[in-house]
Amino acid sequence: MNGRHQALLARLADGALHSGAGLATQLGVSRAAVWKLVGELRRHGVSVESVPRSGYRLPQPVELLDAQRLRAALDARGWRLADRLEVLFETGSTNTDLYDAPVPAPGAPRVLFAELQQAGRGRRGRSWLAPFGAGLTFSVSWTFADTPPGLPALGLAVGAGIATALRDLGLTGARVKWPNDLVWQGRKLGGLLLQLRSEAGGAASVVAGLGLNIALPADARAALAVDGAQPVADLAEALDGRLPSRNEIGAALAAAMFATLDEFAAAGFAPFAARWAALDALAGARVRIAQVDGEVEGEACGADADGALLLRVDGQLLRFHSGDVTLRPVAP
Repeated sequence: MNGRHQALLARLADGALHSGAGLATQLGVSRAAVWKLVGELRRHGVSVESVPRSGYRLPQPVELLDAQRLRAALDARGWRLADRLEVLFETGSTNTDLYDAPVPAPGAPRVLFAELQQAGRGRRGRSWLAPFGAGLTFSVSWTFADTPPGLPALGLAVGAGIATALRDLGLTGARVKWPNDLVWQGRKLGGLLLQLRSEAGGAASVVAGLGLNIALPADARAALAVDGAQPVADLAEALDGRLPSRNEIGAALAAAMFATLDEFAAAGFAPFAARWAALDALAGARVRIAQVDGEVEGEACGADADGALLLRVDGQLLRFHSGDVTLRPVAP
């Protein structure tokens, strides 16, 4: 994808119908070149509608991510990132990009947003579907000067921080489903992926990625709901259509992630334990944990200081870690 693809999208972003001739004039190319650019956008996952003898349009308006607007909104929240904030039009995975990049210095975090991810990742290698303009995907790279206490529970702290920020944006009922899902009314709103690196007694770094559903089209909802997967929700539904600016949402959630990591650096998981418990979507519910050697059912009893799920099974409290389990609610 190149600058011409982005220039075409910038003109189509309003959701209005644009003639091929008008687009050709604005872009300084032929009508045949516009047709070719549209085809290339479609192959990259951007849905562009053609109206015979009328032109092209997107199915719905899209507010494109804008690095300048994001920087300004983060500056206003006290996080001055300058060139450490980047917006890519397309990439494989923002988490992979930052994880493969040099580790930032303590106090100099990076954040990477992307309009399109071709290899977005969820927990345990699962893919993350993020239709163009319908969601928000970004990753933060952060370094702790010293390994904070309770580092294995960092994902729970980040989840609590993001859920709290969503509530501040007006989303009543945002909760966290252990270990990394953001939910609303029992349906998946988004997910987190954390990749940690640490040295015994020394520094530690993390790349924390967020994928969030903002306004999913019907075909994306259908694709996300296959094979008995957890039902999905999006912000447009949860906020009854009263969506803030997409750039404002991105800045608010990135700032919440920075603030969480900063507080965690100072005090570890301890100050987050009660916050996470208050947002725990599974508290007191019966759940089934599937493992390679079988399944276990019991009552979810929160998490311990290391981020492990506590499950009461036949009167005994057992601990489970995120790397080897999947959870599914069990009907009463």
